[in-house]
Amino acid sequence: MAVSLAAWAAGQQKTVDLHFIDTEGGQATLIVTPWGESILVDAGWPGYDGRDAKRIVAAARKAGLTRIDYLLMTHYHLDHVGGVPQLAEAFPIGTLIDHGTNTETNKRAQELEDAYLRVAASGAKRRQVKPGDVLTLKDIRIDIVTARGEKIPKPLEGGGQKNPLCAEIERKADDASENARSIGFLLTFGKFRFVDLADLTWNKEIEIACPEHYIGPVDLFLTTHHGLDQSNPAAIVHGLRPRVIVMNNGAKKGGSPAAWRVFSSSPGLNDMWQLHYSLAGGKDANVAEERIANMDEKCEGHGITVEAAKDGGLKVTNHRNGHTKSYKP
Repeated sequence: MAVSLAAWAAGQQKTVDLHFIDTEGGQATLIVTPWGESILVDAGWPGYDGRDAKRIVAAARKAGLTRIDYLLMTHYHLDHVGGVPQLAEAFPIGTLIDHGTNTETNKRAQELEDAYLRVAASGAKRRQVKPGDVLTLKDIRIDIVTARGEKIPKPLEGGGQKNPLCAEIERKADDASENARSIGFLLTFGKFRFVDLADLTWNKEIEIACPEHYIGPVDLFLTTHHGLDQSNPAAIVHGLRPRVIVMNNGAKKGGSPAAWRVFSSSPGLNDMWQLHYSLAGGKDANVAEERIANMDEKCEGHGITVEAAKDGGLKVTNHRNGHTKSYKP
């Protein structure tokens, strides 16, 4: 993969940087490797005068990028795929990665897929993935854990632990939506492990957590489904044993108090950070203000960046106030 000299020179960093971009309850995570390669996970909402595309482009340019090498589109919902066309108009995209066709068939779902396919037809390459597939960049490995309602056939290296929480877990009604078809993945960089399960819902999470945990302990966890309690059973979260959690919630979307309590009680957790103050969480289910990127509902769209080293050490920065905290391996 070609990398500009400027990006390569800037990339003499020893970290993979994860930029959690505020799309106000949507999803957009920009991953930049030490060598200037880039992966964007989802593109936020459409509309709002191109708000989310502008925020993604600003983050990409600040990171020294001239294009996004890969856009991994986890599923066909408005707050994940809706922003792809506006982003493609504003910034070059190399390859689109998805799970195949939209599994929802209503008119709005078809419109979302058609808009996405027009981007694919306009020059970007397209790759469809399934569980068990591996995406490799220099020193970076991305294992596809779930996609299109299916899961990997056996635990990943580092997973396979028997899960005592499975005895207590109850299934919910099956989810037929695209949420349950989300692409979920594990990113590995040396000893650093980061997991993003997109909007995977409760029963599908149980399938990769019980009776043994398919992923195992990680350093960094992006809360599933914006921190909603339709997802995030303790069986999956506590089995991940994340040292740091980032919640990509909005002021009124995600950040469910019940899910927040699961996160905050996870074994081995050092800290949780939030993109927004959760109005539903109030004083009892929000982290300290210094670790919240946006305090007001009508906000300026501040993000959170995590710099992760090969030894598993982390540095987290809140762009609203400049508050930074480092976590040893």
